[in-house]
Amino acid sequence: MDGQTWLVLAALAALVMLAYAAVLLVRVFKARKLLVEAGIPLRNKALFWGAVIYTISPVDLLPDPIYLDDIGVLLIALKALHSAARRAGLDRADREDSRPAVAPKRVAPKPGEPAP
Repeated sequence: MDGQTWLVLAALAALVMLAYAAVLLVRVFKARKLLVEAGIPLRNKALFWGAVIYTISPVDLLPDPIYLDDIGVLLIALKALHSAARRAGLDRADREDSRPAVAPKRVAPKPGEPAP
């Protein structure tokens, strides 16, 4: 492979890692929002904000095209937030049971029957 092919592959890998880091960052914010809405005090505020600042900050352990360190920090924060939710009794099954999985079907009335 020539140098240009390697450059394209490296750029593609960097974009994939950046997208994954962005998805994890959104999931960390959603997990924090869930805990705050449930009224659970966050003992891991420093971990949450540290992970967010580290991800956004240009100062990293690895240069910025390599997002593996950012992804690792976000995964640690997400795991801590999920364990806090588990300890508080919030579970993914609880959230999924509270909202209907499928909207009820509307059936058209037969001719001559009153509408519901």
